[in-house]
Amino acid sequence: MPARLHMCGMPSATTEAAAETAIEPAIAVENLVKAYKTATAVDGITFSLPRGSVTGLLGGNGAGKTTTIAMIMGLVTPSSGRVRVLGAQMPRQRYRVLHRMNFESPYVDMPMRLTVRQNLTVFGRLYAVENLSVQIDRLAADLELTDLLDRPAGKLSSGQKTRVGLAKALINDPEVLLLDEPTASLDPDTADWVRGRLETYRKSRGATILLASHNMNEVERLCDRVIIMKRGRIEDDDTPADLLTRYGRANLEDVFLDVARGRNGAREGDAREAAP
Repeated sequence: MPARLHMCGMPSATTEAAAETAIEPAIAVENLVKAYKTATAVDGITFSLPRGSVTGLLGGNGAGKTTTIAMIMGLVTPSSGRVRVLGAQMPRQRYRVLHRMNFESPYVDMPMRLTVRQNLTVFGRLYAVENLSVQIDRLAADLELTDLLDRPAGKLSSGQKTRVGLAKALINDPEVLLLDEPTASLDPDTADWVRGRLETYRKSRGATILLASHNMNEVERLCDRVIIMKRGRIEDDDTPADLLTRYGRANLEDVFLDVARGRNGAREGDAREAAP
């Protein structure tokens, strides 16, 4: 009977699981809280990121961005609330998805004595990357690192370190990529180069990217959605174009300043400046 039912169109367990995976968001955060003894870093935030999207996570220092990313990665346990990544509950089920995600920040250094190739080999083995030497050579060619592969990481310039960090972040072809200030301290040309590579990767792999940045031009270029945090809470959440319209601003930097300073858009700010 089960076989006949299946043949007549009843979905199998495998089909149902595949359908569930198809609609499961890449990242789902629900009523997330992280409280420490003297402060609450994240205070009840909720958002869901569809697969293949690029979302900017904005906020001043201490807004809760880095703590949020750490909880999404499963490195920090929430005080309450839930985080799901590719359907897995974090951090309890992180072993199911860690090989499908990755992280990059210029503030996290690689072992300086190891060469670029050795560093990428270590990270590739941690992610159990198949045909690792081939993958390293491919990334080196794509990211213009071939001439640097046998150079110690400690001998690299900041721009070179950023490119190596990007190679490390892409070593396992992640479906979810978490970025914390990926172009900080880079010259405009190198920063533009990095953004171009991220755009290419996202389009070619259908990856989901969550980008924490203070560079508003970068966010406007890369992101189709912006979440603005302040004091651990989400203050606004919309597309860049709709944020500009709602706040009556020409760029995201002015929107960010309005939110940070508690203004309700350009009109209120202009009124304050015009007041005697």
